Amino acid sequence: MTTKELGDLGERFALQFLIENKYKVISKNYRYQRNEVDLICEDDSTLIFIEVKTRQTAQIGPPWKAVTKHKQRQIVKCAHHYICSKDIDKEARFDIISIVHNSKGTFIEHIEDAFYPML
Repeated sequence: MTTKELGDLGERFALQFLIENKYKVISKNYRYQRNEVDLICEDDSTLIFIEVKTRQTAQIGPPWKAVTKHKQRQIVKCAHHYICSKDIDKEARFDIISIVHNSKGTFIEHIEDAFYPML
C-alpha cells in the first residue's frame, strides 16, 4: 500500500468514525493555496478542523506526533481562509485523528483541542 493509499484509507476510517459519533461533516480536503484541512465538521457553536494522520505502525511514535508546529500553522491558515470566505461566526477547534492500521487491526485516537492557533 502506498503512502497516499494509506492516507486515503485513514481519512475514510476517520470519516466513518466521525459519522458514527454524530459529527456533522461539512467539508473534506478543503484547500487554500498549498494548505489543506482533511475534514471540517460543525455543531451548533463550533467549527472543528480535523487533521488525520495514519501510519501502519506506532513504532516511531503515535501518528499525531507528525502534526508539527509548521503543519499546525498551515491548518490554521487554511481554517482562517475557510471562516473568512464563508463569513462564519463560530468558535474554531483543532482536532487530530490519529490512526494506526495494520494486520492487527485499526486503532483510532481522536484528540479534541489538539492544538491552538498561535497569535
